Amino acid sequence: MTYVPAENRYENMPYRRCGRSGIKLPAISLGLWHNFGGVDVFENYRKILHLAFNSGITHFDLANNYGPPYGSAEENFGHILQKDFKNYRDELIISSKAGYDMWPGPYGNWGSKKYLVASLDQSLTRMGLDYVDIFYHHRPDPETPLEETMSALDLIVRQGKALYVGISNYQAEEAEKAIAILKQLGTPCLIHQPKYSMFERWVEGGLLDVLEKDGVGCIPFSPLAQGMLSNKYLHGIPEDSRAAKTTGALQQNQLTTERLNQIQQLNDLAQQRGQTLAQMALAWLLKDPRVTSVLVGASKPEQLADSLKCLENIQFSNEELSRIENILSNY
Repeated sequence: MTYVPAENRYENMPYRRCGRSGIKLPAISLGLWHNFGGVDVFENYRKILHLAFNSGITHFDLANNYGPPYGSAEENFGHILQKDFKNYRDELIISSKAGYDMWPGPYGNWGSKKYLVASLDQSLTRMGLDYVDIFYHHRPDPETPLEETMSALDLIVRQGKALYVGISNYQAEEAEKAIAILKQLGTPCLIHQPKYSMFERWVEGGLLDVLEKDGVGCIPFSPLAQGMLSNKYLHGIPEDSRAAKTTGALQQNQLTTERLNQIQQLNDLAQQRGQTLAQMALAWLLKDPRVTSVLVGASKPEQLADSLKCLENIQFSNEELSRIENILSNY
């Protein structure tokens, strides 16, 4: 079948300016960290991507090692790009990253110029692209000079392989230094991608202030704390959940009695607001004007459709915010 996107796809999605750049991003962006790899079902994630674009999501976020196996999310996205989105490339913001383990040997990890340039070349080949819109350094490298890593990002833009660059998982002080180096090189930092949710709030300890001061966008990942901020764990730990697996980003010991009680209380408030817990958790991040967009994942189209409903109510009363703070401080 030939994919034809919805004509009204831009009508209901708010777009927010990314820092002080010329770029606007959709309030909700789609992350391909999970569910788009070689182990996943092609027609399922194809439907997710169709729904995303039909709903005004123009930003698709990838990384070299997304899968599993490594590289397969980019390959699969590349197939769908050629099959369905080829005529709409100029309506899309496509991002990728490098910084984590990708191939054997000393040049397949961290933050050297050798690794970053080679990794992006591989990513472009996998996706069938001439350039990505945003290329990130995925995490700080304690052993490579920050100047080398940032000069690699600058080089990549000058080569025409990326239009903009960003950083991810950088603490406030490191981020400030990286942003200053990039500014000096003439390739400003567009965006920072930190882990941020109601349950993980380290960015409030200075990073958001740095990004605001320097005119850099912010796009949180894991906004639902690996599913803890959803209805998945309201009645304990389901057998098919991430927390039930022995390996993975969410471990069972994170779901203590106190945490489950907190989830229940937050869910009660969400219901009073006419939202699911996941919708309230996304809205809570979007209430801050310093947050440009929030990255959501989806294992099926219905899950993405549910997340998008958060946009129907991102306003919070002072009383609601106080209640949330009280609930969160009891952990």
